[in-house]
Amino acid sequence: MPQLILIRHGQSQWNLENRFTGWWDVDVTEKGAAEAWAAGELMKAKGIAPDTCFTSVQSRAIKTLNLALEAMGRLWLPVTKDWRLNERHYGGLTGLDKAETAAKHGDDQVKIWRRSFDIPPPPLEAGSPWDLSSDPRYAGIDIPAAESLKDTIERVLPYYESAIVPQLTAGKTVLISAHGNSLRALVKHLSGISDADITSLEIPTGQPIVYELNDDLNARERYYLSER
Repeated sequence: MPQLILIRHGQSQWNLENRFTGWWDVDVTEKGAAEAWAAGELMKAKGIAPDTCFTSVQSRAIKTLNLALEAMGRLWLPVTKDWRLNERHYGGLTGLDKAETAAKHGDDQVKIWRRSFDIPPPPLEAGSPWDLSSDPRYAGIDIPAAESLKDTIERVLPYYESAIVPQLTAGKTVLISAHGNSLRALVKHLSGISDADITSLEIPTGQPIVYELNDDLNARERYYLSER
């Protein structure tokens, strides 16, 4: 039966600093690197043997994948990187301290920006220090000014269907290292979670989520590997 493993990147520097990150390329912390390595050791100990891997084009997800694969002795596996697995674009919130933003705009407004399903944050202003238009990894890509979770789902799921489903259909075990919101998109789809409920789903850093799938790729079971 096909098996899909999802892992959110280990703690990043801006996770630690409580800042909105989104598409900005932030490294993992020492703790985040340790989380990634521990995830790899856990997968190896539990007999998880991926055949192929997918990740975003953001360093924190790529490093998490590489460290986990090294711990598993599987650095040789094929890896596909694609921007459509990126984190949600936080627009004009990028780089801001979450507590300071709440103090300025109010907890209710920030909660709407962070947790509503289809209301994006304010757009990133032209000339912002967080502007990615000159980043070579996004050459030729129409970079969003901001994204809601709904927007994120609308780019993640077509990529899942076109690139990842064929691997699962072929019976391969697939490992995806990505981000809180791009993984929410996949969990929502695979587990049939409602628009209202998915916004409150928390995905911890560095904890492999295993989907046991049947042949038509419906989820038979979803669990955290650390709980087995």
